[in-house]
Amino acid sequence: MSYLIRGVAAQGGIRIMGADTTELVADACNRHQTSQTAGAALGRTLTGALLLCHVILKDHRDRVMVRLLGDGPLGGVIADAGLDGVVRGYVNNPKVEIKARKDGKLDVGGGVGKKGEIEVIRSHAPYGEPYSSSVKLTSGEVAEDITTFLGISEQVFSAVLLGVKFGCRGVDYSGGVLVQVLPGAKTEDIERIEENLLKLGQLTDAMSSMKIIEILHLITCGLALEVITQEALPLKFKCRCSHKKALDALAYFPLEERQRMIIEDNGAEVSCHWCREVWWLNSEDIQSINGEEIRCPDCRALWYREGQSRMIRDNEVCACGRRVALQS
Repeated sequence: MSYLIRGVAAQGGIRIMGADTTELVADACNRHQTSQTAGAALGRTLTGALLLCHVILKDHRDRVMVRLLGDGPLGGVIADAGLDGVVRGYVNNPKVEIKARKDGKLDVGGGVGKKGEIEVIRSHAPYGEPYSSSVKLTSGEVAEDITTFLGISEQVFSAVLLGVKFGCRGVDYSGGVLVQVLPGAKTEDIERIEENLLKLGQLTDAMSSMKIIEILHLITCGLALEVITQEALPLKFKCRCSHKKALDALAYFPLEERQRMIIEDNGAEVSCHWCREVWWLNSEDIQSINGEEIRCPDCRALWYREGQSRMIRDNEVCACGRRVALQS
């Protein structure tokens, strides 16, 4: 089981949390049929998003989305997570594999790219306008990029460790640790944490012989770790897709295209990009899509459908460049 543990040390001056995400990352990699480089990038991002939830979210209904948009061949890595321990995500080009680095490690930075940005989008209950902030990528290695984001955007000194290790059968170990220095922390306590992190070495190597709780104790050695998680929070890869959402997605296609699906294939297959689940919509499902709609006269993009929240407003600009004009 994948799980997360939270704690404080140095009399509340240090916040620390750790997650074993081996099972859920293995699930994600299997679903998306990733290469090892793509799987490592996805696993680190999934784990990083789960850790970030416990730093920047407050309400159990809130969500955080982490998007690494670099110039590398992976084409972007996205994860969406909540305080409930549920996460989903994908890589734009999951089959891409690139040569390992000189030290033998997977070149996740080369896959993600070093030019671009890491964007963090917070959706707060009751899910009004989301709040987005971004910073330039530091290395594309994910952990360093999240560390940079927290330092610049949140103004909190942090250390983030993320790792995914593959074996002959797939994912052997995957996990993450996030350490933050809180107001009032003593200089000597910060120095002790830094020393302990150096002694730890590679996170996935440590996970081969220690549990996450033991790793947290090692990082906070001499600083009296206090575990504040009464029970470890279960973590899992789970999507929010459904038959209804697949049907809603199909509604974006113009009527003539939906009719063609019925005539030629007696239905349509819709694949969720978050989890690769495939939904079959038969002719009756497709015919049930009704209601007045307004589309762009030029590109046929859907501007509005009766019964759904308005997706675009008057005088906004369509993707094709045409000025939007909705009927009153």
